[in-house]
Amino acid sequence: MLQPKKTKYRRQQDGHPKGIAQRGNQLAFGSFGIKSLGTIWITGRQIEAARVAVTRYMQRQGQIWIRIFPDKPITRKPADVRMGKGKGAPEGFVAPVSPGRMLIEVEGVPFEVAKEALRLAAQKLPIATKFVVRRDYDPTQNV
Repeated sequence: MLQPKKTKYRRQQDGHPKGIAQRGNQLAFGSFGIKSLGTIWITGRQIEAARVAVTRYMQRQGQIWIRIFPDKPITRKPADVRMGKGKGAPEGFVAPVSPGRMLIEVEGVPFEVAKEALRLAAQKLPIATKFVVRRDYDPTQNV
């Protein structure tokens, strides 16, 4: 499961992401990608499920890049605990995602394969996404 090796602080305030992604919002590595259309926290398990779906469908051909990393600690108090008495213990890590953020990129496979692989990955994520293609992509060029 994805999580940082070490964090400076065990607990972090929740915060509320506002606006659209200012960085990480364009294809940087691959020719195809999926872009988020909403705001949400994505867990390491969800990212891993999407990664497995892509690699399975592409049959380990081509290359994929995961452009988000869960580095925000999330805390939860145990069940049946009264209010107060401090913040809960860290439960896991999430990646805060804003609209326009590139989530996964793919390279080295044909258009149809990439589109279907990323569609399967998008089903594993709790957010609406959009399939994007590099502006200078040439479909006549065989990969």
